[in-house]
Order: sequence, then C-alpha cells, then structure tokens
Amino acid sequence: MAANDTRIEGNTLLLGDGARVRFIRTLRLPEAGTHRLPPGLGEFPLRRVEDHPDTVPEQWRAKGGVMLPVYLREAMWLSFAGSPEPSALQVGVGKVCAISGEKWTGKLSRRPQNYVVLPRQPWLDGINSGKGTVRQFVAVPLGMGATVEGQVTGEETAGGLQLQAFPLAPKPRAAWREEQRRLAEERARHRAAHPPQYGAAPMAAYGAPPPMPMAAPAGAPPAPGAAMGIGAGGSMRQEVYQDDRRARDWSDTPEARVFVHLVTPPEWRRITGEEPPPSPVDRAAYTRAGLPWYDYFDADGTDLAPSDVLADVKPVGEWLGDDLDPWTPPAPHQIKPLGPPPPPPGAPVADGDW
Repeated sequence: MAANDTRIEGNTLLLGDGARVRFIRTLRLPEAGTHRLPPGLGEFPLRRVEDHPDTVPEQWRAKGGVMLPVYLREAMWLSFAGSPEPSALQVGVGKVCAISGEKWTGKLSRRPQNYVVLPRQPWLDGINSGKGTVRQFVAVPLGMGATVEGQVTGEETAGGLQLQAFPLAPKPRAAWREEQRRLAEERARHRAAHPPQYGAAPMAAYGAPPPMPMAAPAGAPPAPGAAMGIGAGGSMRQEVYQDDRRARDWSDTPEARVFVHLVTPPEWRRITGEEPPPSPVDRAAYTRAGLPWYDYFDADGTDLAPSDVLADVKPVGEWLGDDLDPWTPPAPHQIKPLGPPPPPPGAPVADGDW
C-alpha cells in the first residue's frame, strides 16, 4: 500500500497538496423531474475512525478512514472549494466509480474518465447519470439493494464513500507552480497600480451557506446497524467536466486516499458520545422562506458523457417507497447564478485495507 497523505482539519479532508473535500448537508430533491442546484445547509461533522477503536465495528478499524453521521434518505454533496493545486480525484460509492459507473480500480482511466479534475470541478452532487445532469447522493441502509453498489454489482459489501487523489506528475506540477507564481506577481503589480477605492463593497463569501429554516422532525426511523451506503436521488442540472490535460500529465501514484464510513445518528451517538446534527431541513419550508437555489455555468468546461451503467440506476424510492415530503418549486427570483470561483496542517487520517 502506498504512503498516504490524508489529513483532517475541522470538517475538511485534505488529500495531499491538491484536494480539499467537505461533505455538505442539503435538501433532498424529488425523484421526478430535473431540478436546480440545492443549497448547502452546513457541513457534516467528520471524525477519525482511529480515535474510537473501542466502539467502532471491527471491520472499520481494518479500513481506517473517517466517519460521518447521516439520516436515512438524507442528501449530501461534496464541495471541493479551496483545492489549491490541480488534482485528479476519484469518487467511489460502495467502490463503484461515481463518474464512470465501473468497479473501483484505484487507477486513473480516460476511456471512460473515472475521476473529476480539481479545482475545475467545484463540487459533485451525485452520480454521473445523464447528459448535463447527475442524480443526488442519498444515504440508504445496506442490505436492501437500493444502493448504487447493489444495483451495479449485485452485492452490498463495501458501503460508504471512497476518495483517492492523484497529483500532477513532477514536471507538469513544477510548470504549473511556476505559472501560478508569475500570475501572482502580475496580480500584485496590478493591485499596487490600482489600489481599491475607499468604501468599496466587499465581495460576498463564495459558497457561504444561507440561513436555515427550523429543522423538521425526522421522517422514517433509520435502519438498525452502523453501515450505510449511497443510493440515487433526484436529478439536477450539473456537468461533470472532461479532463483537458494529457493523460501523462498525471502521476501514476496516488498522493492520498480515504474510506468514508456513513453511520446512522444512533450509532454515531454510541460510537462517539456526541449528539448528531438535527434532522434534515424541510425543503418546502426552505423554499417558502424565499431562500436561494443555484444555477452554475462554466463556459470553458466540456461536459463529460454520462455513464450508461449509472443511467440505469434507479432512485431510492423504488425500495423505500414514495417521497412524501412536500415539494414547492422555487420561484425564478430565487435562482441565483454562480460562476467559477477565483483561483484559489491537520491531523493525519490512517488508511487501511479496502
């Protein structure tokens, strides 16, 4: 097993020098129709498995990594904001690639592409299941067949999420860093020649979560047991960008990897002794409050073709029943356009055998 440079800083995973990943709570979309980007409603807390050796399941100790608490049928998205260097990030859901739909191999592939490129890809909300669309990441228990893993492989043995980051190869990495140094010098000269005017309005914080409405009571009770997996939820407009670098620009060796265990709130309380976050927000109350939804556009990005395998994955409602939460579509004035963000030491996380 290669050396692993995964660290945890607050609720952020740092994978090597290039990838920064946060797990964001969000509104669960209806499984019918195609929707705008839902908002971020705060971060999932992260804890290292190795910090709780006496209370985590034995197989978790072997895999290492981190864990987070999630409610049954709760949705999440992955934020890559703040990733400082180019990185090829693989995202697995139960060791099925969320981009290509193929079985996790731990190696980069271009045909089909089995990774996202940071920082070009600002976030990922779900599996690459349609042209210009993804199906939302939604937590479901293992053993029902509802997970992406269960539908693609016929088994549910891994669960959770898997992340692995590859840096640029040494020469392209050195060239990129030199280019960034030159650009930084140019920006500094420009600021010196054009100082900001007194009283100029500050820029809004990119990606800052909006205020949350009061949390609704929990819906169906979580299934017993600790382990959960990722199923497919509602569809939203989101592109997964095609890599425009040469394949040989990437290192053959990953810089960091991590297994992310998903745990029910009761098990989180038992394992960590901490209270889990409150139950998910009522999406109808959120929209009625006039809070924003989002639309993202990057004119320079090319959408990656969807995976035929992932296009056939059925939403979790096929197993868990109809989604009875009320749905209020956002009004046009609630849709906020977003563009690419400006350019951009924690405790190490133990890796294991998975």
